[in-house]
Amino acid sequence: MAPARIAWRVATVVEVVEETPHARTLVLDVPGWPGHVAGQHVDVRLTAPDGYQAQRSYSIASGPEAPHVALTVARIDDGEVSPYLAGEVAVGDGLELRGPIGGHFTWTAADGGPLLLVAGGSGLVPLMAMLRHRAAAGSGAEARLLLSARTAPDVLYAAELAELAADPALTVTTTLTRSAPDGWGGRRGRVDAAMLDAAAPAPAAMPRTYVCGPTAFVERVADLLVARGHAAGTIHAERFGPTGG
Repeated sequence: MAPARIAWRVATVVEVVEETPHARTLVLDVPGWPGHVAGQHVDVRLTAPDGYQAQRSYSIASGPEAPHVALTVARIDDGEVSPYLAGEVAVGDGLELRGPIGGHFTWTAADGGPLLLVAGGSGLVPLMAMLRHRAAAGSGAEARLLLSARTAPDVLYAAELAELAADPALTVTTTLTRSAPDGWGGRRGRVDAAMLDAAAPAPAAMPRTYVCGPTAFVERVADLLVARGHAAGTIHAERFGPTGG
């Protein structure tokens, strides 16, 4: 029997959070929302007055315990959808969405750890849902986040990550690839083998690994992890590329 089609729903924007100069979080009230697992995504569909439609997929940023569904959207200047979501949508607006979607890139507290999360830019979004779920569930699973961003102002959820990192079982490592502010104490440059050696659990620990970001970033990190001895079957990858935004 073919799986049932996921219905489109009309969500209402109840809050807009400016995350960075290029990204914002839309907090949505979704009547009839069935619940989701950290790591899943939704499709968002926009319809123009002349009937033209465009839809894109966005990872869910909120943990399953949150009362609303949160999407963090990074603006692509020449995109079709993201400039509207990241720049024009206001509280009270309605959005069509369907979901949750996806099953391979998910994590629940019951899955345990250790966890290795590697994010490139807005690839942090689904991983943030995992960290929020981990905190809400009171999970003590060891978790390590390696985050690559262009500049410090581009780091999503910076204040919340700092709070979460107060948990001694969670380590957050940030590397900046373009420029770093004076006094920056984190890493610089693209994620490389040395960074992974420092940030990742030993391969023998068989960490559940989730890598999300642009296609080239994900492939490079996955290749590096396998070369360091991590089993390919433990690496979950989620890629995004130019889609017109």
